[in-house]
Amino acid sequence: MYQKSKFPEPPTDDKRWHSVQVVMRKHGRSPHALIESLHAVQDAFGYLDRDALTYVARSLDVPLSKAYGVATFYQYFTLKPPGQHKCVVCTGTACYIKGMTELLDALKEKYGVNVEQTTEDGTLTLQSACCIGTCGLAPIATVDGEDLGKVSKEELLAKLEEVLHGHS
Repeated sequence: MYQKSKFPEPPTDDKRWHSVQVVMRKHGRSPHALIESLHAVQDAFGYLDRDALTYVARSLDVPLSKAYGVATFYQYFTLKPPGQHKCVVCTGTACYIKGMTELLDALKEKYGVNVEQTTEDGTLTLQSACCIGTCGLAPIATVDGEDLGKVSKEELLAKLEEVLHGHS
């Protein structure tokens, strides 16, 4: 297998690109490493912009259209910068039955944000997950990685107020 001797120059001199290069090198800079490499970029920077997609595509010798296609196909990837804080609401069957729609309605009413959107001020991104895997805690949401099981809309809004504004 042909090994490329040098990576193309990263889009910026940000040191986080090194961790992305490590992932690509680990997989032999093969086109088959596209998903893993995009995960590394998203983990490092929080989203995939055009410069990142171009860099990964060039590094793995795949067309930019393929990198973009993968990034837009999988729900995990986002092409927009996330807000300072992230709320994920589980939309699985158990959570749906236990009131997940009330959580989403409350978030839309309070913050004017729908799923896969960020508030205008950039403080909160709302995402959904098909299943978080803790159906016994339905409905469940996470705020900045903290699980809130059997959460009511009032509890979720109070937690977000605490995180966003330092009070409940």
